[in-house]
Amino acid sequence: MNQKVKEHWDNLYSGQDVTKLGWYEENPEPCLELLAECKFRRTDPVIDVGCGASSFIDNLISLGYSNITAFDISKAALDKTKERLGKTISSRVKFIAGDITDQGSLGIGLEIGLWHDRAMLHFLVEEKDRDDYMANLKRNVRVGGYLIIAAFSDDGARKCSGLDVHNYNEKTLTMLLGDDFELLKNFRYTYCMPSGDKRPYIYCLYRKVKRE
Repeated sequence: MNQKVKEHWDNLYSGQDVTKLGWYEENPEPCLELLAECKFRRTDPVIDVGCGASSFIDNLISLGYSNITAFDISKAALDKTKERLGKTISSRVKFIAGDITDQGSLGIGLEIGLWHDRAMLHFLVEEKDRDDYMANLKRNVRVGGYLIIAAFSDDGARKCSGLDVHNYNEKTLTMLLGDDFELLKNFRYTYCMPSGDKRPYIYCLYRKVKRE
């Protein structure tokens, strides 16, 4: 795990109210719109990668999904989510503090029905890190499983939280995923930060069609 990156996010999540963070989204409507397009069982494994203290987890629970993993490099972020959910509800979620580019962070063959990533992939600016991320994704999402991904669009900001980002559009995301995934839906979305600043995103929904 990159210790400096971990410390960066731990400091941010420990130091202030998460609702004031620039990427905080009280109601993740764009991702919920794409989730509604997915057809898989609510008992299938779902993972929220780079979840931070996202309310997407809350929505999954409310919708009846029962096999949820919250994954983030920051233990402080996961602790915030546990605190918000409360002891009883958080006990129904598996929390993993780890680096998604580490090939031992998830394991192999998890048969994931939905891989959700809002604003994590774009922080991987090195090609090797992106390759390692994709290796974890492809070997754990089952054939027929879904990928919801949201990243800073090619006309969006070049930095977030003081870190460089790698911008995307639907074509570059699809090229990165290769032939294993088919693009089902995509749209542009402008997110309004708590500060009032705007951040253009690209949202994409994919389905896995080939076995890794």
